[in-house]
Amino acid sequence: MAIAKQLEWYLEAVGVEYEVLPHPRSAYSAQTARRSRIPLYCLAKPVLFEDEYGYVMAVVPAARKVDVERLGAQLHRELELATEAEVDNLFHDCENGAMPAIGSPYRIPTVYDDSLADLSDIYFEAGDHDDVVHMAGEDFMELLSESLHGRFSLSLSAGPK
Repeated sequence: MAIAKQLEWYLEAVGVEYEVLPHPRSAYSAQTARRSRIPLYCLAKPVLFEDEYGYVMAVVPAARKVDVERLGAQLHRELELATEAEVDNLFHDCENGAMPAIGSPYRIPTVYDDSLADLSDIYFEAGDHDDVVHMAGEDFMELLSESLHGRFSLSLSAGPK
């Protein structure tokens, strides 16, 4: 597949520079980072939530996880994970579990963790388990310039509060 069509159209329309990098097939974020030889903190990982107001995509570095309570408090929403069926329906041109870390091409509001803001390079799933999109961190932030942001992630090694 290389890159999801809707994502490709969006990136071309906004005129951002990016490259699609192939890697050995992977099943989860840490494996994608390892097989792509990119730092785990540079791989942007999306998590799709929903509530009575609709969907929201939270984006964090793959080295971190979403603190759902903190995110919900910051957004004043009671969020739950979207189901796999909902994700598949919304990201119809992507393989299951390989949604890109940008919601705009799919008309999904995006909120990003501030830990992504100062990275010089960002990588994210291209829509399949064989490719990542790479772009300058400042270009990624420009794509998310109208998105809400905050501190709502925890280290993967962090235990319960």
